[in-house]
Amino acid sequence: MNLRLAITKVGDLLASGKITTDKDGNEIRGVNLSVPIYQRPYKWSAANATQLLDDILEAMTANKAIYRVGTLILHENQLQYDIVDGQQRTITFALLFKAFCDLHPEMSFLNVNLLGQKVDVSSNTRKNIRGNYSALLRRLQGIPRETHKVLFDYISNNCELVVVITDDLSEAFQFFDSQNARGKPLYPHDLLKAYHLREMGDLPQETIENTVAQWESMNQMELSRLFSDYLYCIKEWIKGDWAYGLTERNIRKFKGIRKSDDFPYAQFYKGAYAYAESINSSKLPFVAGMQNLKSFQIDSPIISGKPFFEYAKHYFEILSDVRNNDKYSGYYINDNKIVKTLDAYYSTGVGNCIVRLLFDSALLLYIDRFCPGRPSQQDSMMLDRFVIQAFAWAYSLRAQYYNLGWQSAQNYILGRTGLINSFNMFKLIAESTSPIELFAALAEEIKPLSDGNVKRHKPWIRQPLDENDTVRDYLDHFQEYKLVTISKELKR
Repeated sequence: MNLRLAITKVGDLLASGKITTDKDGNEIRGVNLSVPIYQRPYKWSAANATQLLDDILEAMTANKAIYRVGTLILHENQLQYDIVDGQQRTITFALLFKAFCDLHPEMSFLNVNLLGQKVDVSSNTRKNIRGNYSALLRRLQGIPRETHKVLFDYISNNCELVVVITDDLSEAFQFFDSQNARGKPLYPHDLLKAYHLREMGDLPQETIENTVAQWESMNQMELSRLFSDYLYCIKEWIKGDWAYGLTERNIRKFKGIRKSDDFPYAQFYKGAYAYAESINSSKLPFVAGMQNLKSFQIDSPIISGKPFFEYAKHYFEILSDVRNNDKYSGYYINDNKIVKTLDAYYSTGVGNCIVRLLFDSALLLYIDRFCPGRPSQQDSMMLDRFVIQAFAWAYSLRAQYYNLGWQSAQNYILGRTGLINSFNMFKLIAESTSPIELFAALAEEIKPLSDGNVKRHKPWIRQPLDENDTVRDYLDHFQEYKLVTISKELKR
């Protein structure tokens, strides 16, 4: 890898725009720092910022000659150095220096670079910058004023960053990927982002920046859940395997087929993706009055690089639609009475959250396999029919347990229990060639629950009618969706 390694004092970097020394002992001048568009917003809280200052105070009190405060990965991009990793800490140090200067006008000779116009200008970034600056200012005011000069000199000259510099963006992300895989774990989707950015090394810089800006515009916690709780689990359940959890050790499932892979299976899937992209970018869909072709399927291999980011956005939007029951939002789940009931009465508690995940996952896979981007009236009718069946399957599990945990749920999904309706819904969907075939199979699989199968009231039911009520009694208030009788309705 074409990397330059260096060490810099914080004061040299922020006050003088230089890196103290590279591995050959040379100073690097003209270091104009910038936060590129693909970086996520500045998210450090006031607690994070003041903790950094307190850690430095502790190091100074302990007479540490050198206090290493982290690693900074920079992409040398023409006349500026883009921060690939280390943005949060670097901006916080800049805020700390500004607080010193505002308290001590005699320090105004410092040319503190707050990264000016080049910091992400999202509302969250602006809010956190203002809040953290105020917190640092208050914290400094709580430190004896005569100590300020000593503390400032210590931060400037004794706090150091390890710096990694490259002029190749893909190498920068490769180093970011490998460093974080060996150090403090990141979310798996963060590591996947770094990996697939590296696979985009031959694309224009603008394409890379726009791709990652779109990735970062999505809610990162929801994006993490998309991969860990939905896509990973569905892939495992389709195969009949237990979903142990997505970690940095098994994210290979989402690394996919590389551009250089020329195996027959790789050529087939790359060809399918390329064909869909070619058709969708042509005038054919408009002229023929057809919808765009879907480029992805959950149970198919992913194409690495830019297609991965398109894949993530595609399923993020579908899952958001599944989870949002607004009448006029999205194309799939709109003002559905079953979903409305579940949102109102079964949205809290471990067991309820588990079965809701199963329910939503089944809908996600069904939509992926059988629904076009804009479903017709017939498609929507079929989907509404499947919602009822997915509800009967998922909530049969909840009705048969006092206390439901993840292990019991997975055994139920894989058909490894003696419970009513314990079968692999995901494998059944994936192996069906049409909704009609799927519904015929489900008519054979889904059985009605008897009173003896339904457990009596436990805390998972909110606001019970009285202590003798059963799940069946409770659901009787939603006559159309009684769990005990719904299977009989499906068989008619």
